[in-house]
Amino acid sequence: MANAPVQRMSQLMAKTLRDDPADAEVLSHKLLVRAGYVRRTAAGIWSWLPLGKKVLSNIERIVREEMDAIGAQEVTLPALLPREPYEATGRWDEYGAELFRLQDRKGGDYLLGPTHEEIFTLLVKDQCSSYKDLPVILYQIQNKFRDEARPRAGILRGREFLMKDSYSFDTEDEGLAQSYALHRQAYQRVFERLGLDYRIVAATAGAMGGSKSEEFLAPAEAGEDTFADCPNCDFAANTEAVSYELQTVDGSAVPAAEEIPTPDTPTIETLAASLGVPASATLKNLLLKVDGEIVAVGVPGDREVDMGKVEEHFAPATVEMVTETDFAERADLVRGYVGPQGLEKVRYVADPRVAPGTAWITGANKDGTHAKNVVAGRDFEVEEYVDVVVVLEGDPCPNCGTGLKLDRAIEIGHIFQLGRKYADALKLDVLGQNGKPVRVTMGSYGIGVSRAVAALAEQTADEKGLCWPAEVAPADVHVVAAGKALQTELALEVSEKLSAAGLRVMVDDRAGVSPGVKFTDAELMGVPKILVAGRRAAEGVVELKDRRTGEREELTVDEALARLTD
Repeated sequence: MANAPVQRMSQLMAKTLRDDPADAEVLSHKLLVRAGYVRRTAAGIWSWLPLGKKVLSNIERIVREEMDAIGAQEVTLPALLPREPYEATGRWDEYGAELFRLQDRKGGDYLLGPTHEEIFTLLVKDQCSSYKDLPVILYQIQNKFRDEARPRAGILRGREFLMKDSYSFDTEDEGLAQSYALHRQAYQRVFERLGLDYRIVAATAGAMGGSKSEEFLAPAEAGEDTFADCPNCDFAANTEAVSYELQTVDGSAVPAAEEIPTPDTPTIETLAASLGVPASATLKNLLLKVDGEIVAVGVPGDREVDMGKVEEHFAPATVEMVTETDFAERADLVRGYVGPQGLEKVRYVADPRVAPGTAWITGANKDGTHAKNVVAGRDFEVEEYVDVVVVLEGDPCPNCGTGLKLDRAIEIGHIFQLGRKYADALKLDVLGQNGKPVRVTMGSYGIGVSRAVAALAEQTADEKGLCWPAEVAPADVHVVAAGKALQTELALEVSEKLSAAGLRVMVDDRAGVSPGVKFTDAELMGVPKILVAGRRAAEGVVELKDRRTGEREELTVDEALARLTD
């Protein structure tokens, strides 16, 4: 393969900025725009400029190499997809407002693909008819689309993004487990090659469905995911997947429930202050509507309800808060004084902390009145226990009981054992060894390729700018000509020699740009090695700088070539 030509910055479309964009919220957004890697086209829609495209392509290459290494086969499926397969699986409705829907001139319904389980299932249904055709792993690297309500954080949360999605098809659950393990190992190799600090954590399946699910998270302040990590054992999970064991207690010695006057105490805070008790002694009852049915969710008064967990549990049903109108239509529901005892025509679910035998102070379903000594399982029944509280730092680890630590992170990968959800909906069968139909089992596996660019920027940047790991950087060496003709001549000569040796080279040969601006741009752009043809150019001496460590040394041209090609 021919060596890549030297990239001259005098010809490069990469306008750097001295100041952060006014709308930039996170570090990666600021630096990728300032360094000339991306530009905003519209809210949540980004254009990749030459330097950004090189980084993106390098990540694609690494992902592709590791997918090919496990025997996966690359395909390209359309991004514009028909409604019918997604309707068959229920996801046309489940995705809600996040799904980009459109119609053709004849009124036919289509969508822009957020993920492709249905289409890959139909492809395999068309191409594979026998158990001899399986197992098979297929993948693509393609733009996906989600109509984010609030696109933010630059390329971290956009409406269009580049993703690698792959799908495994097996005839047995044991085969699915093997395909899942292959992907898990491949993802570890990908993220290690990318130079990302990452964690593998237990996760929920969400709209994808299925059973086992794990996320690959890159710890970063800009992350929108929160994960819990145990300092004492190997437990790690997205907070949405942290569970609390239901532990029944003996409540036989608790006195009978007793109503107590509590005027002007419609909130947990006012109630706890009035009675002189901790909020943890009270029971909070949140009223919701699930597809129009009123549901009460009970949690300890010192905990907040995680609406993401609630919505996940009741999906695909629509979950919304009750309104003033709902209270007006139900005289038995007294705002601020709702209690589970005596509730009629209200489904009651609770967090496992509201275990049988636990005693609470809660609403008495009368204005200005609460009840104490209200015992779960004695005075009221919980129809279903669901982990619904917001996980807090210090909550017990489900495995060993040690207090959990919480960190923010960026989701960079997600793997799922889907099972037969999509095969059942779309009737994906093959003939088994006995000649009878066998229902295929599936896995789904995603890597956020464009998101990995932002994650790397977040984790590796410093106060001077971007600082790319070598394998994803847009060049191996950034050569800087400090300004004079002799320096520019030497810089171009060295650049050609480095290129001939197989290195990817970018040279700042811009005329009329001060050395200070060139040095600042070199640090902002983040190429791993910076080679400066400066004050000793006449002697054939250059300065080699390591972008990450800041270490500098003066070398002859031959020494620099040897060092960089070693």
